[in-house]
Amino acid sequence: MKPSFFVLLFLLLSFSCNENKKEIKNSSVDNRVLPQLEPNRYNVAFLIMDGTYNTEFTAPYDIFQHTQYRKNIKAMNTFTVANTLEPITTFEGVRILPDYDYTNDSLPQIDILVVPSAEHHLDTDLKDTVMLNFVKKIDEDALFMTSHCDGAFVLAKAGLLKDVASTTFPTDIDTYKKMFPNLNVKDSVLFVHDGKYITSAGGAKSFEAALYLCEYLYGKEIAQSLAGGLVIDWKLEEIPRFIPQ
Repeated sequence: MKPSFFVLLFLLLSFSCNENKKEIKNSSVDNRVLPQLEPNRYNVAFLIMDGTYNTEFTAPYDIFQHTQYRKNIKAMNTFTVANTLEPITTFEGVRILPDYDYTNDSLPQIDILVVPSAEHHLDTDLKDTVMLNFVKKIDEDALFMTSHCDGAFVLAKAGLLKDVASTTFPTDIDTYKKMFPNLNVKDSVLFVHDGKYITSAGGAKSFEAALYLCEYLYGKEIAQSLAGGLVIDWKLEEIPRFIPQ
């Protein structure tokens, strides 16, 4: 029995629809627009994954990205890296399209790596050897390695904090000490800067740690300008911190 005209039409439309979906899906990856990385700037990469917490990602991103609007400084290029080019979903449900896939892409030089906290930084993420090896590799040439909240667990698991002081989210300090008993852990501070490593308590205080790095690189006037643009009362001398002399 020959198929009816309507059956053939339905099959043709279904095939066309599926092909269009494939084209759309492929175009989102193959025809992606990479971030424009201006020369003579610091390249700042943000390591994101499913479960990344919004604030620990967006707070330093806001601060660093706004350096591009300040004159006479070496500003920062900001971009994201993940183990996929598909959208990642933050803990709060925001979907973010990564700029680079560190498992496949040729990456630009990374001067500053930011590791925001993520939902599984105390468990399954610490078993992700591909991710940990990526962090180790970037550490070889990076000028600064920074973390917010439980992002410190990733740096510690990668073996990067064994010779420096560090901190993490206040209520996870005890877990941090138990998991890494040989680390020099500081509590009752909002951030620690030791060597090229800056670890912060996270949350809204991620702004302070990012502003500190800007003041370290650019001076007090620029840091205050960046803070003012985000309506933050910035006074470094009043921030509980640990910076070894």
